[in-house]
Amino acid sequence: MTDESTVLTSILDFIGEGDQLVVTRLEHLAGSSRNVLDVIDKLEERGASLYIVEPEICSEGEGGRALRAALQAVLSVEPMGMHRRPRGQSAIDEIRALQAAGVGPVEIARRLGVSRMTVWRKLREVEARATA
Repeated sequence: MTDESTVLTSILDFIGEGDQLVVTRLEHLAGSSRNVLDVIDKLEERGASLYIVEPEICSEGEGGRALRAALQAVLSVEPMGMHRRPRGQSAIDEIRALQAAGVGPVEIARRLGVSRMTVWRKLREVEARATA
């Protein structure tokens, strides 16, 4: 975990209702659209909001809905190279953990930035090892 992500995690754990997380620019907050959306979701769960200085945008109200829509649009066309693709045993471990948490194969593939076939293949490998 990087220092920046540790600081952000601490802020998100500490922030409370009515508080506002202020960042100078959106790219200073997180490395991808998915991560920014996750931060906004966490803030909303805590009753807090996000304020971006440049350009001036707040996650509340109409601006917040527009921000979320823009981030979701960008996320839908982000190249797969932007996502961390797990390999080897770490891929199997992540897929198994998500499956154990009740996440389906299609959603696992989306979250990990891999094909559905990769998820199915890794799940079959796990089952084959368990029965061997």
